[in-house]
Amino acid sequence: MDRKSTLPRPLDAATSARFRRMPRASTKPELSLRRELHRRGLRFRVNHPGLPGRPDLAFTRAKVAVFVDGCFWHRCPEHGTLPRNNRDWWQQKLDRNVARDHAKDAALAELGWTVLHVWEHEATDAAADRVEAEWRRRLPPARP
Repeated sequence: MDRKSTLPRPLDAATSARFRRMPRASTKPELSLRRELHRRGLRFRVNHPGLPGRPDLAFTRAKVAVFVDGCFWHRCPEHGTLPRNNRDWWQQKLDRNVARDHAKDAALAELGWTVLHVWEHEATDAAADRVEAEWRRRLPPARP
């Protein structure tokens, strides 16, 4: 069975179009965090293809991977919602997303990486503080 045959019928054309327009990468919260971290002098790789889950930000020397998660798609405990239409399908879809998140976190941890998740609703400065603190903690000691 192919993927298209398992998708539920969209409620209407407008809903379908709205979901198609949602970006998968370089979202507003992600861009805001990237700008703030860059302003602070931190340098990182974006969507690093060589790492499990292609982290949104990868600090390769410190081995810190950052994912900027959307509240809907990753089931935020504060703001996550479940659509009324096609509820069972969405429940399964979002459960798979969360399970995939846990699997990529475990794969990165096995490679010696620290994984941070930033929710889209988090204040940019607070999220940047958290990322920068972990980056500083994980940096290898400077050679004399």
